[in-house]
Parts: sequence; C-alpha cells; structure tokens
Amino acid sequence: MTDTSIPAAPKGATGILVLADGTIVWGRGFGATGAAVGEVCFNTAMTGYQEVMTDPSYAGQIVTFTFPHIGNVGTNDDDVEADAPHALGCIVREDVTVPSSFRNTKPFDQWMAEQGRIGISGVDTRALTRRIREAGAPNAVIAHHPDGQFDIDDLLAKARDWAGLEGMDLAIEVTGHQTKLWDSGIWRLGHGYAPEVGVSAAEGERPHVVAIDYGAKRNIFRNLVKAGAKVTVVPAQTSLDEIMALEPAGVFLSNGPGDPAATGVYAVPVIKALLDKDVPIFGICLGHQMLALAAGAKTTKMFQGHRGANHPVQRHEDGTVEITSMNHGFAVDSATLPDTIVETHKSLFDGSNCGIEITGKRAFGVQYHPEASPGPQDSFYLFEKFVGGLVK
Repeated sequence: MTDTSIPAAPKGATGILVLADGTIVWGRGFGATGAAVGEVCFNTAMTGYQEVMTDPSYAGQIVTFTFPHIGNVGTNDDDVEADAPHALGCIVREDVTVPSSFRNTKPFDQWMAEQGRIGISGVDTRALTRRIREAGAPNAVIAHHPDGQFDIDDLLAKARDWAGLEGMDLAIEVTGHQTKLWDSGIWRLGHGYAPEVGVSAAEGERPHVVAIDYGAKRNIFRNLVKAGAKVTVVPAQTSLDEIMALEPAGVFLSNGPGDPAATGVYAVPVIKALLDKDVPIFGICLGHQMLALAAGAKTTKMFQGHRGANHPVQRHEDGTVEITSMNHGFAVDSATLPDTIVETHKSLFDGSNCGIEITGKRAFGVQYHPEASPGPQDSFYLFEKFVGGLVK
C-alpha cells in the first residue's frame, strides 16, 4: 500500500478502498454496490459487528474490523442499535462465511446488501490498522462493483474533497424526530426486549428521565429502564422549555457521532441551563463530552480514536479497573478541565479522560459505553448511581 502509482487490480478484485493520500487497497466486494466517502477507523471487538454497523456513533465512518471472522454468526433483528445502519461500510480479512448460530435469520453479506452498505473482504486488516495507528484515521472512499471496474481518479478526488468529521454536526442527521416513551427492557432469551416486569403498572412510581437523543444506542435506554427509570426520549434540538415541561427528575445525554463542539452549538446552552437549574445529568460518550463543554472544558480530535470492547479504564475513587467498550474519535482534553470539574476515570491505554463529575452539581459523565457490558457487569453501577439518586 504505497502512494507511488496506481497498482493493477488483482484478479477477482471487485472492491476498493482509496485513501486521500493516494493509497489503494484492493479486495473482494460484498453487500451493496456503489461508493461511499468517510473516515476509516478500526474496531478491535471480537463480537458485536451488527451492533457496530447500526450504532449511530459510526455515522460518517468506514469500519475496519481487526477480528478476522466477521459474519460468522449471521444477523438477526435483535442485535441492532438503531432502525438502520449508520456506518458507511466495513473492511474485513476473511470472506463472509455461512452463518453458524441458532439466532441467525440472514447472512451478513445479504443483510449488508439489503441495508445499502458496502463491504470489502480479503484485505490485510492488520496492515491497514497499523497504517491508521501510525498516520491517523484517513478520509477515504470505499467502493464495490461486480466487474471490478473503478474510476480511481474520481474516487481519489472524492476522498480528498471530503471535509472530514472535525467541525461536523452529525447528531442532527441521526437523532430521532419524535418525543416518545421508552419501555422495553434488556434482551432475554425467548423473550427478546419485552418490557421490564411491572414497568407499565409502576410508571408513576419510577423517577422520570428525559433522554436527549444525539444518536443514541437503544441499549442505553433499556439499561435506564432496568435501573428503575421511566424514560422519555426527545430529539437532539429539544429546547430547555420543552424538556422542563416533561418534569424530569433527571436528564440523560446520549452518545452520538461527529464533533461535540459542532453539536454543542445548540446542545451546550441547553445543558448549561439544566446545570443552572441543578437538574441531575448523566452523559455517555458524546453526551459526556458536551457536559464537559458546558462546564468549561474543551474537546479535541483524537489521532486514531478508541473503538473496541476491551479498553481498561481506571476509576480514580478506588483504583478499580473496568473493562469497557468504547467508540469515539473525539475526547475531553484533560488539560482544559476547570476547577469545577473533577476527573473520575482515565484510560489505561493512553491516559485520556474517561469520566468527570461537576463539583456542587448532580452531574457526571463517562466516555465509554457501560450499556455494552463488555465486563460484562463492570459498569452497570453508573445507571444505578444516576437513577438511584433521582427524586421520584
């Protein structure tokens, strides 16, 4: 993979990845045909590829899976985090194989095609991941055509013309557009996402959490319900007056894609006003970053980002190490934390900020995804801490 000349397509190549620096990666295309431009990142998780593809936080990104056997358990209607995929495409080492799981309803390559998402197999994902680690996450175009014919100059131009994620508000593109009550619980074999027992009958007895959807994963809402909350989900641009009219006991700030500073243009003033009213707040990922912005800190674009299900995070309070799931390309800059923010967690991979609390306020956030349960129960206490501290 060099930038010296355009290599000839290998025999059988029907997929291509063209990086903005001119690097060409050939492979075997699967899923949808066509082309898509975005940022190439890598994810180190060994499971959960369907959840990754449907996580709104991956909007604008092409995911390189470091685990070689992607697609081996097929797909189903339960393992999704949104109504449709948000990752633009994926890059894998091995060809998608015949599914082997009693839960499978459709092969991964067929699911990708029906969802309009492009995949490339046969790629040296270790080499590509190393390239991202050394040179940063690049802009690129992923393309698939059955006859292997591509206008590489045009694809390269598209990769170079794409502005990138910095300064981009993607939350507005992936948020829900209606206010709705959320009542489904966590997944159980044979029951799916049936409501938690007694939720409907006891809604008036459960503290009311208004969850602002900046591109939320569904499992976050399910865990809030499991922790004992009544949850109402509202769109990203919901005003302070509209939120307060719902009489929340607390407000949750969700994960989401894009640059937190860009989304913060409309989100941060609302969060600041909630802090002024001393409304309890819990933020995850993008929500964590915007809570930090509202309290006076700054965020920064990361070199390669954190994406995987095995990230160790240390809790400052007692030194406990949590195994966490992460998916973020921006981070709170620890060097900019004002005296009113206490850092509560840090990454043991690079020391970056992974948690904050606001002094004198009932507000905290974490950079990682406790609802993803990689520990598997290392971080559920965060939902219990938030919901348990609310007034019914």
